[in-house]
Amino acid sequence: MDVRTINARIYGRVQGVAFRYHTKRKADSLGVAGWVKNRSDGSVEAMVTGEAGKLADMIAWLHHGPTSAVVKEVQVTEVVAAEAPHSGFEITF
Repeated sequence: MDVRTINARIYGRVQGVAFRYHTKRKADSLGVAGWVKNRSDGSVEAMVTGEAGKLADMIAWLHHGPTSAVVKEVQVTEVVAAEAPHSGFEITF
């Protein structure tokens, strides 16, 4: 099993459109762990840990988000597994 962790920053109209809520729902449906939160610059940040295929699905979803969002850019970086969340997915503040 190839488990990885990514950090994603999502830019555009992504706050005030239930982006975090829908990100959690998608993460739960895929069975990945991590968190999502709003950033003070208007972006949304997510840290996601899971199997490579599930991460690819999550990243693809982040590029469009919920129907109410307008995603302009997604920056994804892989992070060291030791920093990764190990279970569950939550919305943080």
